[in-house]
Amino acid sequence: MIFSIIDYGASNMFSLLSALKRLGIETEVVAEGGSLKDCSGVILPGVGNFSSACAATNRLKTQILDALKRGTPLLGICLGMQLLFEKSEEGMGEGLGILKGEVVRFSGNLKVPHMGWNLVTPVRDSRLLSNIQGKMWVYFAHSYYPKPLDESISKGITRYGVDFPSVIENENVFGTQFHPEKSGVVGRAILANFAQEARR
Repeated sequence: MIFSIIDYGASNMFSLLSALKRLGIETEVVAEGGSLKDCSGVILPGVGNFSSACAATNRLKTQILDALKRGTPLLGICLGMQLLFEKSEEGMGEGLGILKGEVVRFSGNLKVPHMGWNLVTPVRDSRLLSNIQGKMWVYFAHSYYPKPLDESISKGITRYGVDFPSVIENENVFGTQFHPEKSGVVGRAILANFAQEARR
C-alpha cells in the first residue's frame, strides 16, 4: 500500500510522513509531472496560501479526479481540506471543486489564526472517527474554515466563536481542518482509519 502525498510547494510534510511511517504506510511525494495511477490513497497536506496552492493542485486536478473515480480515498488536511471546495476568501484561484461550498475567514474579535488544541464533537456517523473513545482533542492552525453547501458531509464540528466543520466525509473524500499528524493518539487513530479505507 502506497499513499501519494501531493506536494504543492508550501507544505512542511515531515510530520505527516513520519506519522504515516509509524503506521507502516509507504509514501511517495507527488508534484507536477508525477503520477497518482498506482497509489492506494491520496493526501493533500495542510500548510500554505490558498491561491498559490490552487495553482499547483489544479495542475494535478485531472489525475486527482481520475483517482477518485477509481475509488481511491482522498484525505485533505487543513488547507488541503479547504482546497476540496470551490473558492476561498483567502485569495484568488479556484479550488478543486470536488465539494460544493466556499472557505471563509473567522470574523469578530477572535484571535486569528485559531492555533492550538481544541475539541472535535461528532455529529454524524464517521469512518474517520470510528472507534475513537473519549474526548477528541486535536491540534489546529488555521484562519479560515469551509462552509459546505451540503451540511450532511460534516461529520465532526469544533467550536471557535462559531461551530465549523472540522471533519468532512463524502463517499471516498475525507477532510480534517486540524492536523492529525500533530494530534497525538487521536490523530494516529484517524490516520489509521483512513488507511483502513484504502485497504477496502
